[in-house]
Amino acid sequence: MRAWVVDRPAPVEREPLRFVERPVPEPAPDELLVHMRACGVCRTDLHVTEGDLPVRRPGVTPGHEVVGEVAGTGADVSGWTVGERVGAAWLRRTDGTCRYCLRGAENLCPDSEYTGWTSDGGYAEYMTVPAAYAYRLPADVPDVALAPLLCAGIIGYRALLRTSLPSGGRLGLYGFGGSAHLCAQVALAQGATVHVLTRDEASRRLALDLGCASARDAYDAPPEPLDGAILFAPVGDLVPVALRALDRGGVLAVAGIHLSDVPGLRYESELFYEKELRSVTSNTRQDGREFLELVARYGVRATTHPYPLSQAQRALTDLKAGRFDGAAVLVNDL
Repeated sequence: MRAWVVDRPAPVEREPLRFVERPVPEPAPDELLVHMRACGVCRTDLHVTEGDLPVRRPGVTPGHEVVGEVAGTGADVSGWTVGERVGAAWLRRTDGTCRYCLRGAENLCPDSEYTGWTSDGGYAEYMTVPAAYAYRLPADVPDVALAPLLCAGIIGYRALLRTSLPSGGRLGLYGFGGSAHLCAQVALAQGATVHVLTRDEASRRLALDLGCASARDAYDAPPEPLDGAILFAPVGDLVPVALRALDRGGVLAVAGIHLSDVPGLRYESELFYEKELRSVTSNTRQDGREFLELVARYGVRATTHPYPLSQAQRALTDLKAGRFDGAAVLVNDL
């Protein structure tokens, strides 16, 4: 098979990915072999490729928003058949026995594994996924539209939960890429007023088209105080900006896996009145199942820009440069 590998992490402009031939992987007894049909291009893939995330597997194949079909099953797998459509996401495996897993917080498992970082992912013709961590997918959503939902959508949903947004609350979204534009659709469907703050003009237009109440520059103040906010942009300088925009008792959730340094905070204007700053770490499988149910209920759809699998490096370069709104998706053209 053909697969992209991170040869040596470096700025994506230096082309750190190589397109190589590799053997088709053999599924372990508890795994599925998946023939990739579409794979979303996530900012986390950029962090893996450029070295913002430390190397966990040398020569790893990125990609963790995978829609494919079952091409084979391990000896211990039941409930899946060859030819079924299947999804693979960021969380690949947990130990199931630690105190975090036992209390329902498997996203905090110290021994967790991740698709496209600790194990090879979807920038390839084939990959494997533990059957217990694979997703059954809505039947009426096309592959390309579905792929970004499997990380961008799930993480955005968890970030929304972390804001503890009250019914009919006012939500601010800082950054409006693949994850935020899906989160916005869920929040709007649930009755929230959504304000978008992003530097990108095309993304501001998309926000208004989706029904958001306003769309301004990332460093501008929203038109009203916020009950909750989510920081999707990996820019630590925006943390105090977003905290100042919160109303009393408001919560800011930071959704990214990587964030530049946060400047000093002024307690009186940025944290007082019981404002809260929360991080978001991965997701649980229950988050994913709940979100995919909401996709079907609310008709959540990704704005997508397809690229052939053979152009993965260009897709990552375009992502970094902000050349598209919504999400890029690699389509298996091999």
